[in-house]
Amino acid sequence: MEVSVGVSNRHVHLSHEDYKILFKEKELEVRNMLKQPEQFASILTVTIKTTKGSIPNVRVLGPNRDYTQVEISKTDAYKLGINPPIRTSGDLNGAVEVVIEGENGSIVRNACILANRHIHVDKEIREKKGLVGINQVKVKINGEKPGIIENVYLKDSEKAYFELHLDTDDANAFLLKNEDKVEIII
Repeated sequence: MEVSVGVSNRHVHLSHEDYKILFKEKELEVRNMLKQPEQFASILTVTIKTTKGSIPNVRVLGPNRDYTQVEISKTDAYKLGINPPIRTSGDLNGAVEVVIEGENGSIVRNACILANRHIHVDKEIREKKGLVGINQVKVKINGEKPGIIENVYLKDSEKAYFELHLDTDDANAFLLKNEDKVEIII
């Protein structure tokens, strides 16, 4: 079965409290909607810093969440001189400490992870695609740099757009871009 690819660049999810520290009363304004229902990229960016490096213009995604999380690629981690764990969104166990600087302030949080490879699903998608009871799949990539990606998790949401999310390192390794189609192997 086919699934489309969504390439996820570095980004930040902010808690309500941390957002207020970084941006005061500024509204979290939509730059563009994402394919996942109700999710968007805002016009705001932050700078991520460690003692060994920094990355400016990291996009803030919305809406705000109950936790603050920084998602980067392994290439970004080398630039920052850190070794974040691979985690599912919201699992900050062992997350690496970073400084997040906004327009009006900065915070220090153990919030930096490498997001695991995942496919967004909801109950309806699982039933329609025959994925009920399956938590992990492989993905076959055809094309100029073919291969198989293992350990691709199915990420459940109340409402989801059926899409494989890869970070920029994984996508670049297989010459994948947004909207490309890959094959799920169960």
